[in-house]
Amino acid sequence: MSTAISPTAYNYKVVRQFAIMTVVWGILGMGLGVFIASQLVWPELNFGLPWTTFGRLRPLHTNLVIFAFGGCALFATSYYVVQRTCQTRLISDSLAAFTFWGWQAVIVGAIVTLPLGYTTTKEYAELEWPLAILLAIVWVTYGLVFFGTITKRKTKHIYVGNWFYGAFIVVTAMLHIVNHASLPVSLFKSYSAYAGATDAMIQWWYGHNAVGFFLTTGFLGMMYYFVPKQAERPIYSYRLSIVHFWALITLYIWAGPHHLHYTALPDWAQSLGMAMSIILLAPSWGGMINGMMTLSGAWHKLRTDPILRFLVVSLAFYGMSTFEGPMMAIKTVNSLSHYTDWTIGHVHAGALGWVAMISIGAIYHMIPKLFGRAQMHSIGLINTHFWLATIGTVLYIASMWVNGITQGLMWRAINDDGTLTYSFVEALQASHPGFIVRALGGAFFASGMLFMAYNVWRTVRASNPAEAKAAEQIAVVGAH
Repeated sequence: MSTAISPTAYNYKVVRQFAIMTVVWGILGMGLGVFIASQLVWPELNFGLPWTTFGRLRPLHTNLVIFAFGGCALFATSYYVVQRTCQTRLISDSLAAFTFWGWQAVIVGAIVTLPLGYTTTKEYAELEWPLAILLAIVWVTYGLVFFGTITKRKTKHIYVGNWFYGAFIVVTAMLHIVNHASLPVSLFKSYSAYAGATDAMIQWWYGHNAVGFFLTTGFLGMMYYFVPKQAERPIYSYRLSIVHFWALITLYIWAGPHHLHYTALPDWAQSLGMAMSIILLAPSWGGMINGMMTLSGAWHKLRTDPILRFLVVSLAFYGMSTFEGPMMAIKTVNSLSHYTDWTIGHVHAGALGWVAMISIGAIYHMIPKLFGRAQMHSIGLINTHFWLATIGTVLYIASMWVNGITQGLMWRAINDDGTLTYSFVEALQASHPGFIVRALGGAFFASGMLFMAYNVWRTVRASNPAEAKAAEQIAVVGAH
């Protein structure tokens, strides 16, 4: 049953802003990643300066790709999806604008402070207290805009993608605020409110759930809208999507201790984290299978639609990395993989293969609609981007698997008298070829973003303000 409602104007301005900045921050963040990967091949690229060393630039890289690139993609798609599925405009244009400019301010703050060495030293939570407070304010405002829009929806039903976006917004706020509890001692220095093993536990409860909710649940919201839309097929199983949602958010929050195997964390907490991580395989694959099966009867479209190819290959990488993660959480496997490049490979299987690819596919889907065009400027350039991204990801993760297992085996090798067989420097020398391949893979992926930027620029330039404005005036017939 469908009901016609009067034409409604959506707020596409803020979606356009976030979508464009997704591409900009993607180039900067990934470019910086290639640079620091190259530093491990050619250490001279540190330039002997404190603010260009790997230790200063690496947290900037992670913040740019997670919060700048990934965050802007989540803001853009969630604002786009919630309006279209609720058939109503965002509840407040001014609050939405504040989230855009506030988020960019946080990112600029990271670009300034992290190379200068101002850091909490907490993984994915390095920003010192003034920026952490600004981030919290922006994020709470984001929640108000998102949930406020849902409350004024014109549809009875809340589409499943919005459940995922909603959970990601709520849990990210909780994680950030709890983990950042600290005592400021100066403008750029604070001390954590927690101590010792407790601090480590809260940090990895935050750290793994930054992966679980920011980099997984939010992007599953993206998947549940853009895969059916691009494939022009309904989601395979709505019932599975609901089971997937509740199982995922119930289990993911417990998995953090698997980052702290063989540390001072109590053994029972390590084992609980391991058990929950293994169980987590089921809902993760439930979501991946639901996305893949949505293409039933539409697989032929992959031959001609590179946007759909991005979305589907992202699901394949999601399935792979959510199998690999639980396996690496098993203590016996972890004894080999812990602290090695295998972990870096696993992270990037998810970051490049899943997060970046589904974001890129979603942006390619949205840009023509946001700017009143029939399609992107060049389908051929999207194809080029797809192959650069895919080859780059495979080179990256394969080189890190080989490096990681090599390092793990060399570090645990002992002589008959109990001394270490290999020095750390020998393990580093053995890793060098892998570092070269990793930098090459990263360069492939980052170069694809340049093709994307050119394609987006040409698409936007071909539209005019009237066409872009007209894209907001959408006659909505029936539920999306």
